[in-house]
Amino acid sequence: MSPARESGWESIPAMVAATVAEHGDRIAIVEGESRLSYAELAEEARRFGASSVALGVGPGDRVAIWAPNCAEWIVAALGTWAAGAVVVPVNSRFKGGEAADVLRRSSARMLVTVTDLLGSDLVALLAGSGVELPDLETIVVVQGRVSEGALGWAELLGRATTEHATELDRRALAVGADDASDILFTSGTTGTPKGVVQTHGRTLAVAGDWPAMTGLRAGDRYLMVNPYFHMFGLKAGILASVSVGATMYPEAVFDAERAMATVAAEAITVLPGAPTLYRALLDHPARSGHDLSSLRIAVTGAADIPVELVRRIFAELPFSVVVTGYGLTEAGTAASTRPGDDPEAIATTVGRPRPGFEVRILDHDGVVVPDGQPGEIV
Repeated sequence: MSPARESGWESIPAMVAATVAEHGDRIAIVEGESRLSYAELAEEARRFGASSVALGVGPGDRVAIWAPNCAEWIVAALGTWAAGAVVVPVNSRFKGGEAADVLRRSSARMLVTVTDLLGSDLVALLAGSGVELPDLETIVVVQGRVSEGALGWAELLGRATTEHATELDRRALAVGADDASDILFTSGTTGTPKGVVQTHGRTLAVAGDWPAMTGLRAGDRYLMVNPYFHMFGLKAGILASVSVGATMYPEAVFDAERAMATVAAEAITVLPGAPTLYRALLDHPARSGHDLSSLRIAVTGAADIPVELVRRIFAELPFSVVVTGYGLTEAGTAASTRPGDDPEAIATTVGRPRPGFEVRILDHDGVVVPDGQPGEIV
């Protein structure tokens, strides 16, 4: 039986519906002065999905999102899944040619993007790439100047009719655990990035396990620095939060002092990130001027972690839970430490296999190596 079926969720739209039923009045997203409840988030996602249906996006079609962390990113992803389509996150730091390659190879039919990211117009970068994109029919600009031939966010959401919304609801109910949910492209450390197709069932396994691993719960306030185009931000961020009814605070670009101000103002409880994030907080000269006492959960990984850094996190920051993990695009979070593990375990290991995973270390011939010997992780 798949993890999705064990949890009672057949699909991401089913998970969203369950969360709205239980936590509809809870705040789902806070971005600046804007606040969306889970009921409002679901309705915005429904409008996006129905508008996608109006523009011809069908079940299994690819919808790419090339944008920084923002509320519209979450709305677009949830709406795409409700339409039975597949989300293709695109690295927001990609150049035009790199992004165009992902769009071309994934056969993306719609692109959700921005024209004002750190001084760059992503639509202009794409147009200047010289890459032909025969499958791309619609570009939606959620922030910045709306390029010629593109749709603005409000214009897109106005495309849906009652009939399109009815069709969307039918599709959302039809999505199953074995249907494709997303195509995340690997880092490309051994060549050109490869698109990894994941299903709703496997994606929900990450979303469902992450709260069990960390203690994330309803009412938590999660400052989201990890980018949504990465598994950490998408599945251990957006979907893990939606699965329990936590509040999401999208951060487009990390700034230590701004992050600390947000923690103090909003009583943030969850702040995952790479080791450099925690070092930036620890070493910031203004740290003592911000009330960080609400912080409870720290999750790190993706880089070597000095034992002394973990000791400082416990000693100088208020986190009661510090967890490190090991994951990969093809599988999700495969291993993690546990709350209560000591700093040496957190810094020098990636913990134990997560439920549903078996981990072996093999030599070049595929034979299990003795404990303590190097080999390939399988």
